[in-house]
Amino acid sequence: MRALIQRVLSASVEVDGQLTSSIDQGLLVLLGIGLEDTDEDTEYLINKIINLRIFSDGSGKFDLSAIDIDAQILLISQFTLYADTRRGRRPSFLEAASPYNARHMFDKAVEGFTKTGLGVKTGQFQESMLVSSRNDGPVTIMIDSKDRSLSKRSSNKQL
Repeated sequence: MRALIQRVLSASVEVDGQLTSSIDQGLLVLLGIGLEDTDEDTEYLINKIINLRIFSDGSGKFDLSAIDIDAQILLISQFTLYADTRRGRRPSFLEAASPYNARHMFDKAVEGFTKTGLGVKTGQFQESMLVSSRNDGPVTIMIDSKDRSLSKRSSNKQL
């Protein structure tokens, strides 16, 4: 499971010219669901996202999490996070979950985020959406649930 997270001052979603969801300060989370993703991937990402210290404290340091500031979350299903662009000019999406399975996992993610007590809004699954955001910072972070099995020491190695 992959999540592209943007710290935002505000974000919104329109479908067919109609505003369907909007948030104020919080996180815009674009969520990609892969073929092999499980409930453990969902739990890992939710925990990582809500506790990631990417909001500034009084001295301007990243020391506060979404939980700490009672952030809102706008969660958007985004299968294109599984684009494979290694060959040719047209991306392949073979590693993305089928719409049926992705819908099931997305609904579980919405439920999981909602259980955190944060305000959660969503886009409309399998719809063409116009997503707008005021990226704060800008702060944009990519998280892949498969990275949880990598050694933490390997990320500190110098090339």
